[in-house]
Amino acid sequence: MRTVFALLGVVAVAVAFPAHRAPAEERTVAGTIVRIDAAAGTFTVKDAAGAAWSYRAEADAGIDLGAFREGDRVAVTIRRATPLNMNTAADLLRKGDGVVKSGY
Repeated sequence: MRTVFALLGVVAVAVAFPAHRAPAEERTVAGTIVRIDAAAGTFTVKDAAGAAWSYRAEADAGIDLGAFREGDRVAVTIRRATPLNMNTAADLLRKGDGVVKSGY
């Protein structure tokens, strides 16, 4: 009987304190470019829910922002672990990340 109670205690603790989940390894934001400065490597995408996502492409990222204009529909993919909250600063786009025009 003690074993059953001990097992129930372990399960209760596991449910009460779930393991910390790591950020997603890859995430994509689809939306419309509302602001772009190709020379500075910065742009902002507004998604369907109205949230604005700011990005800054590093010089060696291989992303040509000159090919994009305000109003273009795009999908921005970050292929590494990143924080999900980007309210305070532009998320860096690095080599391996991508921006593609999309027809969503």
